[in-house]
Amino acid sequence: MDAEIEQDDTSRPTPASSAWRTRIREALGALSGPEPWKRGPILTALAVALGLFMMLHAQIPNWLGNVGSLVETILPWFGVFVPLLLAAAVWRRSASAVAALLLPVVVWLGLFAGQLTDKSHAGGDLTLVSHNVGADNPDPAKTARDLIASGANVLALEELTPQAVPTYEKELAKAYPYHSVQGTVGLWSKLPLSDAKAFDIKMDYGPLAATKPFDLKMEDNRALRAVAATPHGPLVVYVAHLASVRWNPRGGFVTAQRDRGVDALGRAVAAEQNQHVVLLGDLNGTTNDRAFNSLTSQLRSTQDAAGDGFGFTWPKAFPMVRIDQILVKGVKPKSSWVLPGTGSDHRPVAAGIAW
Repeated sequence: MDAEIEQDDTSRPTPASSAWRTRIREALGALSGPEPWKRGPILTALAVALGLFMMLHAQIPNWLGNVGSLVETILPWFGVFVPLLLAAAVWRRSASAVAALLLPVVVWLGLFAGQLTDKSHAGGDLTLVSHNVGADNPDPAKTARDLIASGANVLALEELTPQAVPTYEKELAKAYPYHSVQGTVGLWSKLPLSDAKAFDIKMDYGPLAATKPFDLKMEDNRALRAVAATPHGPLVVYVAHLASVRWNPRGGFVTAQRDRGVDALGRAVAAEQNQHVVLLGDLNGTTNDRAFNSLTSQLRSTQDAAGDGFGFTWPKAFPMVRIDQILVKGVKPKSSWVLPGTGSDHRPVAAGIAW
């Protein structure tokens, strides 16, 4: 009998568990009833507006300072507002705001959930690497050695200066017996190259030329086209460094020069007779930006198809956007990743492809 009484005593709630149950009941009570649904109308409106803003981003017009392209460039970062609004809603004890946040969460996941998973696969016939090496790179020789270590079969470099080109040619010569430099872009390859020539992307910087980190003239080449001989047949390779974009209080998001380059590349890809095409380079824009439709309608981003995460590349210290791209047509992306930083302000990008 005593044992039974003792067992009954131990089955009673302890003071600690009783306190937790009391807190849970209080929390549920705080969210029950009509009052919490009336709190935080501004937070609720902001949550709904955020969801609609992301959902309808394609409808944001570009006629006013290219704001539509600007929003699409940084679109993934609008998800940061969700935890901020959630914290405010919990502090305010607003059930309506918490419920309204389901809209931006669902929209954001619908847009970007696919980039949160690792889509890479083992294998591949070729490894491609692209890197804006930076005109102010203090150690081009080390950058070249780092890129050799990537194991790339085909290596594209952008923002080459006349002073740095001999260094890259010397350091890369043994690993890459074939190469072509056209203006400020270059292509190094373990595979034979043919028909390498500059490709006109209609650059005309005008007054912006004075803001560039090295002497940039209107006639400087910023893109090239070559054909690599692979065991599976010819592979057309474009290397491009499109014009930088600027934010101007008067003109907004200034992208006209870049967009002309995008259109020139889009027309060239459309005219290609060869089915196997890759585009490597610093495109100064993300593939979310509608301005790239002429390219993304024909070419696949290796990062989107076979990458892990967003693959942000710039700025090197804290990458926030992916403006360095590897786009392909007629070949299968097997993997895509971002390489460790070098002396440049960009991080290199790599991809494995297969036929």
